[in-house]
Amino acid sequence: MFELVVNSVQQKLTAISEPNRFRIVELLRNGPQPVGGIVDALGLGQPQVSRHLRLLAEAGVVEVTKRAQQRIYRLDPESMRELSDWVQGFAVLWSERMDRLGSFLEDDDRAPGEASQ
Repeated sequence: MFELVVNSVQQKLTAISEPNRFRIVELLRNGPQPVGGIVDALGLGQPQVSRHLRLLAEAGVVEVTKRAQQRIYRLDPESMRELSDWVQGFAVLWSERMDRLGSFLEDDDRAPGEASQ
């Protein structure tokens, strides 16, 4: 189970790490967009945007729905939750380390002859 989650997160992060795909994810954070809207917002060619969207879809980062002749893309909420949960695991780690650092600094600030309370 652990390995499946790690592989899934790694696949998503790999897809998002490419700068244009990262920009697409940032754009879709504001809500669903048709391919033409993404092309206009990013100033890229339609074939290039379509290729990036396909790779993001294959990684499970975005979902597509068809409305007449348009394809509308949106972020996959479950994928974003999975990435958020993964990142939160590191936030807890850093919070614990900062708490320990704070305690260490408080202890270090005490005068040498001062008793700990």
